[in-house]
Amino acid sequence: MTRPSPKGWCPGAYQPMMSGDGLVVRVRPIMSRLTRDQILGLCATACQFGSGIIDLTSRSNLQIRGVSEANHEAVLVQLEDLALLPDDPALESRRNILVPPMWQDGDETYQIVTELLRRLGDLPELPAKMGYAVDINGAPQLSECSADFRFELASDGGLVLRADGASRGRLVTANTAVDAVLEMADWFVTTGGAQNRRMARHTSLTALPAEWQSALPAAPAANLTPGQSPIGAVFGVAFGQIEATELAHLVTATDATALRVTPWRLFLFEDAEMTDTSTFITASADPLLTIDACPGAPLCTSSSVKTREVARALAGKIKGPLHISGCSKGCARPRPCTTTLVGHNGAFDLVQNGTPWDQPTHSGLAPDTLIESLGEL
Repeated sequence: MTRPSPKGWCPGAYQPMMSGDGLVVRVRPIMSRLTRDQILGLCATACQFGSGIIDLTSRSNLQIRGVSEANHEAVLVQLEDLALLPDDPALESRRNILVPPMWQDGDETYQIVTELLRRLGDLPELPAKMGYAVDINGAPQLSECSADFRFELASDGGLVLRADGASRGRLVTANTAVDAVLEMADWFVTTGGAQNRRMARHTSLTALPAEWQSALPAAPAANLTPGQSPIGAVFGVAFGQIEATELAHLVTATDATALRVTPWRLFLFEDAEMTDTSTFITASADPLLTIDACPGAPLCTSSSVKTREVARALAGKIKGPLHISGCSKGCARPRPCTTTLVGHNGAFDLVQNGTPWDQPTHSGLAPDTLIESLGEL
């Protein structure tokens, strides 16, 4: 089956997206990092002008939920005062840059990202969801995260720029990296990539220049997990959603100096020690950290089911990866999963080893008897 059309763009600060609970206002932190004052200010803004809920996205962004249209301008003023809107609206929407969390000031990750930010205006017009991964802090950590242009360590040393979907890339240096990504972006546009929307689809249909396929990236590294890290404490967030008051409380309780956001539903609290908490996830084996579940009803108008209530009920009771999708678009996990439950007219369809838009093996499973129903199938 064909995937139903998802939104062709992501929300931003200047261009929020309307959802079932109001506007979703996305903040893209530079280098995926916020100072202590910035995160506390963001939490206060979410409580004053939104629903008090903050999302942590798979692109290491933060979203204020439940903002009314009347309050949107006030949110922008607050974000500007917090130095969380460092560029004009056109460039803000292009700033989709992922970095692994352990970068250091002045290292090659910082150098490449800083130069890329400086030259965002030199890029051609690209589809709104396209993004970049500067994944050179050790073996690649962002291989499963959404990005179209990937900087990675080469298997035999050096740096490689790889077009998403290609197994190999071209060797670059920190000094030539941004010139190379501009060249690749121009190639994408001139070869008709815009109609394919994402790099992986385009490379599956269009041959890359041979010289861009000369270097093999290093093998991927294991993902970060909750616990103490060399630069601070790492806490998980179920489904990537947290109450702003709880986040502000943990920042204050741990005396964290800054916060780094990740694409894995993890916050890294700089210069902090692990502490007991019933709100955040502290164990790497916690099943809530690996279940994919979109906001569902009533937060999303496309959903007829409460996805996260079901996810919590099934956590630890279903073997293997689990995806709870409010509808067949599969926004939380647009790729195959061992077990996928898809909301449909208030009930669930079951898809095994497939995507939410694939043909289900069973339909009409009631939310309140899912555990029993799945056990019988």
